[in-house]
Amino acid sequence: MIRDIIFLIIGFILLIKGADLFVEGSSSVAKLLKVPTIIIGLTIVAMGTSAPEAAVSISAALKGQNAIAIANVVGSNIFNLLIVGGVCAVITPIIVKKSIIKREYPFSIIISILLLFFISDFIFGSNNITLGRFEGLILLVLFVLFIIYMVVSAIKNREELDEDFIVLSPTKSILYILLGLLGVIYGGDAVVDSASSIASSLGLSANLIGLTIIALGTSLPELVTSIVAARKGDSDMALGNIIGSNIFNILLILGMASFIHPIAVSMESVFDLIILCIVSIITYFFCISKDKISKKEGFVMILMYLIYMIYIINR
Repeated sequence: MIRDIIFLIIGFILLIKGADLFVEGSSSVAKLLKVPTIIIGLTIVAMGTSAPEAAVSISAALKGQNAIAIANVVGSNIFNLLIVGGVCAVITPIIVKKSIIKREYPFSIIISILLLFFISDFIFGSNNITLGRFEGLILLVLFVLFIIYMVVSAIKNREELDEDFIVLSPTKSILYILLGLLGVIYGGDAVVDSASSIASSLGLSANLIGLTIIALGTSLPELVTSIVAARKGDSDMALGNIIGSNIFNILLILGMASFIHPIAVSMESVFDLIILCIVSIITYFFCISKDKISKKEGFVMILMYLIYMIYIINR
């Protein structure tokens, strides 16, 4: 058990540090190739913060740990929305941009409902609920279309991200990319193997481990990035990071994982996905009520997450 916990911690460190190195190396290569900053921010950096979830979910899918694969994504999205968003709102009220209210946030709700539709066999009493390769392909196509839309929209509006990308030498950039990929891949393997072992030792379900420990660990990049942004007064950036990460998690990560290997979905994951849709809609109403998420609403979001934790622990 102690060895598994140590490997779990090492896995998280490899995941997060690997994602950082990958982003630095890839961003540097992009700058060397004269790629606009906005495109780097919307693609490489955004995907980099979702790299831990991707590594864990894809590794889990390949190893047949389906409960971890989908629970990690759904758990991370609920954690991002309620805890990361709630904590940021408590630090300082989150001013919500009109573009997020009109486009990105509704889109994140729509794809969550779409994912629920893809696994809707449960409505007809089927015991074999699966997210297959065809559904995975649809999610990946939507992801590509979303990225194209974001880049075109940003360039059209001449928005420039304030990201300060470090330009490394070509050799160092490639080294960072390779080390980053190795860290993410081996970190993902370590997290899946150790978490599965811990779940077995404690008699816990893989779904519960995926929704709690793994979801928290893989959401650390989003948590740190959003809290730092909120403390600097960039609350709209904090919410944009949360919504963007949730969209990436569903479209890119579950799309890739299910396309590589069909994912069997448990009824527990179905209920968790329904909860994700519900809390997403509730939080969206917080956003449109006064074009901001207040401190009081932030506390409500944190309370909703605590109630959800009590529910999944006791079910």
